[in-house]
Amino acid sequence: MSEPQPHLSVIVPSYNNADRLPGSLRDIKAFCHALPFTWELVIVDDCSPDPEAARILREFAAAEPGVTLLRNEPNRGKGASVARGMLAARGAFRVFTDVDLAYPPSEVLVILKALEQGADVAVACRVHPRSTYIMNVGFLNYIYTRHVMSRVFNRIVRTVLLKDVLDTQAGLKGFTARMAETVFPRLTIPRFGFDVEALYIAQHHGGHVEQCPITFRYDDEPTTMKFAGDGMQMLRDLWHVRWGGWRGRYD
Repeated sequence: MSEPQPHLSVIVPSYNNADRLPGSLRDIKAFCHALPFTWELVIVDDCSPDPEAARILREFAAAEPGVTLLRNEPNRGKGASVARGMLAARGAFRVFTDVDLAYPPSEVLVILKALEQGADVAVACRVHPRSTYIMNVGFLNYIYTRHVMSRVFNRIVRTVLLKDVLDTQAGLKGFTARMAETVFPRLTIPRFGFDVEALYIAQHHGGHVEQCPITFRYDDEPTTMKFAGDGMQMLRDLWHVRWGGWRGRYD
């Protein structure tokens, strides 16, 4: 007999971060165990080359009921990791979040509530008037630069693909099971541009996207994104999605 479907699946893509993993996993564990409904946690290790990070994840998953650990071989990118986790998950509602917990685990419930109330997709919106930033002032210049570049990129996204979505790149998004199983088998972009493609596919199939105010924490300067190189790649990804839509790739 198959196990009953969990109400919520939390998907966490992970790459290295051995120094942060113990604290992040502890907080995610506490959050999940406090939930008043059934849940599962799916962690996707994107072939972390750091053996310590891989060991921490293995030991955590082995010790915790309700946790599934998947490992990519070789490294495939965040988008591919999220897609794998979403399709391996069994929950009625499926939410992915970043392992560094830039969005506190409690913010998953904001996304979940929007899905429970009828959204097909719910996304964290960092520029929502009711969103809150908690930041280390030492990174203010970096954050401002990233914010300006994000706004420029979003204006392009809204012009060519998703006219109503104000923040496509936040690392906290949720999908109903039906929409996850519609979107993620069609995903073709394995790295940073996957968010735009996933939202485009969802809207292409009639999905309603709800934008949610959230609390966002900036404790450290990210190291996984380089403005110039990744920015150009994301522009290429936009063209890839636009061209794919014209050619019927997502039908």
